Amino acid sequence: MELRDIEIFLTLSEELHFGRTAERLHVSPARISQAIKKQERSIGAKLFERTSRRVQLTPVGEQLLGDLRPVFQSLKASVDRARLTARGKTDILRIGLMVTNGHELRPFWDAFRSQHPEWGLRLNHNGYIDPFAPLRNGEIDLLVSWLPVEEPDLTVGPVLFVEPRVALVASDHRLAGRSSVTLDVFADHGVVGPDGPQPEYFEDAFLPFSAAGGRAIERKSLVTTLDQLYTLVADGEVIHLLGNQVTRFYVRPDVTYVSVRDMPLLRWGLVWRSDNDSPMVRSFVRIARELGTMSL
Repeated sequence: MELRDIEIFLTLSEELHFGRTAERLHVSPARISQAIKKQERSIGAKLFERTSRRVQLTPVGEQLLGDLRPVFQSLKASVDRARLTARGKTDILRIGLMVTNGHELRPFWDAFRSQHPEWGLRLNHNGYIDPFAPLRNGEIDLLVSWLPVEEPDLTVGPVLFVEPRVALVASDHRLAGRSSVTLDVFADHGVVGPDGPQPEYFEDAFLPFSAAGGRAIERKSLVTTLDQLYTLVADGEVIHLLGNQVTRFYVRPDVTYVSVRDMPLLRWGLVWRSDNDSPMVRSFVRIARELGTMSL
């Protein structure tokens, strides 16, 4: 089994979704399917049970996962260390981003690189489906996430930035001409929800399940990516709510952004595993505290 095929198997074991796995690995879903079928032929047994509604590991797949994960992580760490040594680095800090505005956070990245030239810094996209899995699996050291995060095994650090929230509506939607809206409009029109695991309190903190007076905000469709979300909004099926950063980094002719005037600022902060006492994590957290919270 080739290293790339092992990575495909392990990622699909985490995501249990061919589309999300393909997106995460920057390949087509067909490539994921081909790799898994090749592995199953080689082993002589199914690794995943697939239906139209779900993907699940078989007992053989569970056994292979337990055997391969530590081996793959060790191999990957060895390759990373070799690359770092070749560049004169001793270690690398891996930060997962649930944001689209990583460019605006460059003061944090630049300060870390300037103060610690002996360490590398790698920024990774982090999805909002099962958002804490990469931290728990050791794929990243720090996560930039919206707050609050209330997980017993995770520590929440300084807030990097705060921002207003905006409504996403189709450009020809009747709300597109308004200067601002309130949370009530989401109860009127419905929104999208995550098609995968996400703590209920975490989703509610981003886009509440109810508006003023207890009116429910219905999740009319489930999505796994921002592209799917924007497609539904642009088609007029739903409206949605995101942080104001998208007005700068997701400019589209078919979607209009409208300010939401009755919601608190969205906070984005650092999260890490409580058992991770890495000097790199401590140093980045210190730098973030020294630089303070940005208002974007």
